[in-house]
Amino acid sequence: MSNFKNAVQSLFDAHRALINKKNSPAQSNGIYQRWANPIITAAHAPIFWRYDLNESTNPKLLERQGVNATLNSGAIMFNGKFTLVVRVEGNDRKSFFAVAQSDNGVDGFEFWDHPITMPQTDRPDTNVYDMRLTQHEDGYIYGLFCTERKDLERLADTSAAEAQCGIARTKDLVNWERLPDLITYSGQQRNVVLHPEFVDGKYALYTRPQDGFISVGGGGGIGWGLTDSMERAEVKEEVIVDEKVYHTIKEVKNGQGPAPIKTPQGWLHLAHGVRNTAAGLRYVLYVFMTELERPWVVTHRPAGHFIAPDGAERVGDVSNVVFTNGWIQTDKDEVFIYYASSDTRMHVATSTVEQLVDYAINTPEDGLTSAASVEARNALIDGNLAAMKALGL
Repeated sequence: MSNFKNAVQSLFDAHRALINKKNSPAQSNGIYQRWANPIITAAHAPIFWRYDLNESTNPKLLERQGVNATLNSGAIMFNGKFTLVVRVEGNDRKSFFAVAQSDNGVDGFEFWDHPITMPQTDRPDTNVYDMRLTQHEDGYIYGLFCTERKDLERLADTSAAEAQCGIARTKDLVNWERLPDLITYSGQQRNVVLHPEFVDGKYALYTRPQDGFISVGGGGGIGWGLTDSMERAEVKEEVIVDEKVYHTIKEVKNGQGPAPIKTPQGWLHLAHGVRNTAAGLRYVLYVFMTELERPWVVTHRPAGHFIAPDGAERVGDVSNVVFTNGWIQTDKDEVFIYYASSDTRMHVATSTVEQLVDYAINTPEDGLTSAASVEARNALIDGNLAAMKALGL
């Protein structure tokens, strides 16, 4: 075997060992179980995505097209496999979508041979990312994602961009029909999510109106709007479902994560919240619930974060961040929560619908002051002291 072939074989052997590495449960707080290892990293990208394996054109076996990060994945159960549509970011800063699947949802994720070829609109995307997947009752799988383009009104500023909601649909995750971008009347849009059921015969969308590409401005919050069609989606009126609130985990901005899960007690939502710190923005995840018949009406708001960056998760391209746009409910009512850390890698935490609903319904809301927080904690303490006495502890 030639030296070149040996070197190529070594690359494939190391990659296969990474794919086959078993995951194991890590810490649990009773609400969810974190898993020890990241499930998808840049190193999980196929060797033949990154290297030219032709000895005549790459005799030194140099990496030609590097992968910087794998993050912010939409999630769905597809053909019996846990399926993620991963945001893959190349070393050139351009993101694209690629499908990775696992048999058990916690390890063994392997990419399909080719990334998704996303059709263009008449205004081509500069960058696409953070797809939310929704299996809608109309029979299609919809992918809603951020399409980023240059802000043509600020040509001199090479960082000025515009974010809108791109829309595509598919039935096989291979062939995607690109639909026109969502039309709204509230500036730019990020984190738009399609509700899985019709509401009053219309498609329902969770939106995140914002003034600029980064800043939400004076508005923001998780919005709600209806559109007659996804083939030319237009939301003429948005109402805020879940607003930003001063001195909370969502005082700077917040956005819907994946499509909500339907439970007998209401719709279960997972979202991200952002606050400012001396070290920069801190992204965490939080949970809330809304009414079954009126999914825009919040019924329960557990205080504080649900998942926050922990340990090595705090380090990466954009530190101190966790972000989610995908979870999967199994036919056993298990819930696999897929989240990225620091815009770099993908993780999983597992729970059940029962545990998550218990958490959402029975966790006190944020009283919005230190005094209210102490009052709520003292109520817990007093109840526990009485329970301990009754148990003889």
